[in-house]
Amino acid sequence: MLKKTPLNAAHRALGAHMVDFGGWDMPVNYGSQIEEHHAVRRDAGMFDTSHMLAVDVIGADARDFLRRALANNVDKLKLPGRALYSCMLNDEGGVIDDLIAYFFAEEFFRLVVNAGRAEQDLEWLAALRQRFRAAVEITPRRDLAMIAVQGPRARECVWQVLSEARVATEAMPPFHSAQVDELMLARTGYTGEDGFEIVLPAGRAEALWGALIGCGVRPCGLGARDTLRLEAGMNLWGQDMDESVSPLDAGLAWTVDLDRARDFVGCSALLAHPQSRQLLGLVLAEKSGVLRSHQKVVTAQGEGEITSGTFSPTLARSIALARLPLGVKPGAPVQVMVRDKRLAAKVVKPPFVRNGRILVD
Repeated sequence: MLKKTPLNAAHRALGAHMVDFGGWDMPVNYGSQIEEHHAVRRDAGMFDTSHMLAVDVIGADARDFLRRALANNVDKLKLPGRALYSCMLNDEGGVIDDLIAYFFAEEFFRLVVNAGRAEQDLEWLAALRQRFRAAVEITPRRDLAMIAVQGPRARECVWQVLSEARVATEAMPPFHSAQVDELMLARTGYTGEDGFEIVLPAGRAEALWGALIGCGVRPCGLGARDTLRLEAGMNLWGQDMDESVSPLDAGLAWTVDLDRARDFVGCSALLAHPQSRQLLGLVLAEKSGVLRSHQKVVTAQGEGEITSGTFSPTLARSIALARLPLGVKPGAPVQVMVRDKRLAAKVVKPPFVRNGRILVD
């Protein structure tokens, strides 16, 4: 039986097209995926992200535990509310999951992990707690729901519905969060647009969802979420990286802190095996054809492979992320094998689109 979020009935009442997404009954769209995509880029849209899992790490050793468990360094989190994007690696340096860590107090951190990796993450964190003999409790918060409100009008719409949140969040910088009563509002997202990711008790989710619709926020499904994140140059676990791929080869070296005297899980493997590939963007030269994962990329320096590809509604042409040889530079012409044909494409540096602006030629 498929798992359901607290908003499942609301999705069905809106006529959403529901699909099995990693064992969850989730909306892929509510009609037009393209219109949902444009709503986020131009106005305000929202996503049910309650299938993702908040994991509270609480205890005297919370900071030291995460300092060793994550590839990015939680010592960067000094002020309560700060957030940090990081990968969690296995001993071989592969990516178990990518996540966001939130700091609330020295003995209280929260991780938000991917839905499809939640059980593996919990097992790995439990094993690391035993390995490090850490004085921490690792608690999956399945009592919470999550709603991501994204777009140029997203924050204004949230303040209309949650007036009590405005004072705490109006001056809040990106990648920070605030606690407002039972709610956590984080200025983070997976679309390349501004907005909030709101974590709240499951019983309050449907009322907030309905109130946001009343303010003109458009419900959006998994389809638009994927095209938005790809335009924003954001990785997806299972496509752009996995347990066999180093973050150095997945375009995530900026999330790995190797500069400090810190022995995190996977550190030795990364030092022993430096970057061998790079993740760059592709824009298809012609408007016909669609770039897809696993298509071969032919470059002057050797072959590469597309990890994620789709039609970009904002650029009105196909785009992709691809793992390419190190010598390939942005601006280089390449060819992509699409149905036994070689189609011309250009290498670009992601992101393709951020804050409604096209960033590539």
